[in-house]
Amino acid sequence: MAGLIGVFGGSFDPPHLGHLILADEGRWMLGLDRVLWVVTADPPLKNAPPRATVEQRVAMVEAAIQSDSVFELSRADIDRPPPHYALGTLAWLADRMPKTEFAYLMGADSLRDLPAWYAPDRFVAACSALGVMLRPGVEVDMDQLSAAVPGVAEKVRFFNAPVVGFSAMEIRRRIGAGEPFRHLLPAGVAEMILQQGIYR
Repeated sequence: MAGLIGVFGGSFDPPHLGHLILADEGRWMLGLDRVLWVVTADPPLKNAPPRATVEQRVAMVEAAIQSDSVFELSRADIDRPPPHYALGTLAWLADRMPKTEFAYLMGADSLRDLPAWYAPDRFVAACSALGVMLRPGVEVDMDQLSAAVPGVAEKVRFFNAPVVGFSAMEIRRRIGAGEPFRHLLPAGVAEMILQQGIYR
């Protein structure tokens, strides 16, 4: 699948080692030229708004990816007005990168929940591929999913990746409780959180 650009969207509140592993394994398994990290200013499917400001999250992502030349920050969900649906992200990118093919990267839990996304059929049609990282304990009924979102099965490329047993929510909890957290994050992200008192 040469010539594909990966799109990895999220709140990244904060970006951690699990995010880097997913992005890098997806890049390698799908043969992506590069991966665009799309910081979503106001994630539509989150129950609560991000704890860190969008400026802080952008700076943390920049710190997380600065040492890898195939990773790039995208402002697709910052420089356009909400709502920040994935379909709009792809349309914004396609306008600025004509004739580019995009592979959207996600975890298996996001694929399972795809019918709840905005216009999932149009989103799938806008992707050349869906790179989906398998997660322990997350099962996706592809027959049921295909009935709800026609055409999705042809786009999905499953891949495995080393599993990390923590989430951004757990990291935020640890920071707030004064528990160790530094080694769950890229060093630059941990330093920024400590210096600015984010999540305290």
